[in-house]
Amino acid sequence: MKPVQMTTMKMGILNSFTSSYTRFYSKDRKNSYDVLVVGGGIVGFATARALLSRNKHLRVGLVEKENRPSVHQSGHNSGVIHAGIYYKPGSMRAKMCIEGLYKTYEYCAKNSIPHKKCGKLIVATEEFQIKSLNDLYERGLENGTPDIKLINGSDIKTIEPYCNGVRAIHSPHTGIVDWGVVTQHYATDFANLGGQIIYNFKVKSFEECKQHHRALKIISKKNQEVLADYVITCGGLQSDKLSLMTGCKADPYILPIRGEYLLLGKEKAHLVKGNIYPVPDPSLPFLGVHFTPRMDGSVFLGPNAVLALKQEGYSWNDFSISNTIRLLKIDGVQKLMAKHMKFGINETIKSLFPAKQLKEIQNYIPDIKKNDIKKGPTGVRAQPLWADGTMAEDLVLDIASNDPSDLVKHRIMHCRSAPSPSATSSLPIGEVIVDKMFANYPNLNSLPN
Repeated sequence: MKPVQMTTMKMGILNSFTSSYTRFYSKDRKNSYDVLVVGGGIVGFATARALLSRNKHLRVGLVEKENRPSVHQSGHNSGVIHAGIYYKPGSMRAKMCIEGLYKTYEYCAKNSIPHKKCGKLIVATEEFQIKSLNDLYERGLENGTPDIKLINGSDIKTIEPYCNGVRAIHSPHTGIVDWGVVTQHYATDFANLGGQIIYNFKVKSFEECKQHHRALKIISKKNQEVLADYVITCGGLQSDKLSLMTGCKADPYILPIRGEYLLLGKEKAHLVKGNIYPVPDPSLPFLGVHFTPRMDGSVFLGPNAVLALKQEGYSWNDFSISNTIRLLKIDGVQKLMAKHMKFGINETIKSLFPAKQLKEIQNYIPDIKKNDIKKGPTGVRAQPLWADGTMAEDLVLDIASNDPSDLVKHRIMHCRSAPSPSATSSLPIGEVIVDKMFANYPNLNSLPN
């Protein structure tokens, strides 16, 4: 087998992924772990650092198929720190978002990560939206969203002077941060706790290990290998494929949903002070256009939501015939598309003709004109979908078998669904995953150094 590339990051050098921090190890103790984490996004690194925070004696490694952290979802998102208004009361999703809100601000302050508590307005622009807005307010109160209040149309202007609306929810603790930077800090924490990071390692298979005193062998597409007794996968857009490698059931499938942002011109960026969101339509699967200030001073408008034609398809030019056919054959995808056909067509039109979003934008801020907007960045969301066509709304952890004698099926746990706002909730998600790992595999609590 080929040697494995190991990368160690030093505290304070968050953007250094150069050869000066790269070493090579052969098949010895250096690439042999008690636990291996697969996936170098924000959930993967939150889980990895939580493992070592809970038991410093564990040998923990992390493999990532790209050459650095947060290449996909964790580095291509709105950058919002959410406050837990939208989610079903009592759900893990709601609880972890509120907990994550507080922990994110505490973590950013402790680590001097630039962030801003700029607040958010959820704005009703029409009278018929007020009932839904009021229901959403009650949901936020039930979830424990801090300090939210209902405000009338005249008060909207005191918070967002250029925004129109008849009523709004004000969430003063919603904020913004660069989640890619946060992920890099998690990676540095993990490395400083003794964790080892292996980049450019795309998992090809999991096998039972017949030697070297480890239970499992993890092999990459380049025929590199690492050994581990237990594995947790946090694969994001690849999570369903990783789960199938160990015999898990097919769903939840991962539907790649591309969101395409528009960028507000710098000369009009002053029109948006904080986050401005629409009242969600409960009959539709996604929020609709919103206004998101960024840490660099820019303002995102959107995004839309279209089916990506490749699992990591950031444009219409990113196309995989086999992956598209695979997705379209899934009953759940067909049911979802049939249910929301009109919505899907409208979103596709917005994608092909971005100016079509202008009218929606002007419902909130009329001063934004056609020449003020241009195409912005894109991201692809890993949307978990059940076989019946409904979206997975909460954290889903999966093990293929409870039979301890089947090492591959029993000792590999998969994070199959970590739905939005998984970045805000990343620290609590990592803790929950570790709780589940320690409950299923009690010896991880007591392994000596």
